[in-house]
Amino acid sequence: MIALEVGNLDGLLIIILVVMFGPPLALTLIGFLIKKESPNTAKTFFIFATLYLIVGLGICGSMLT
Repeated sequence: MIALEVGNLDGLLIIILVVMFGPPLALTLIGFLIKKESPNTAKTFFIFATLYLIVGLGICGSMLT
């Protein structure tokens, strides 16, 4: 049987890291930008960012190991 060798996987690692950390950073930034106008909506964005980060670290982190 021929072993299938994979070349450089740096691009895949970068994509996984962007999926893991990109949306929580964007949601946090949006939360800080709208914090003065509507604090309740900003709090919702912060909660979504935290949940996405926890889930992203769990799923993407398990794929990295």
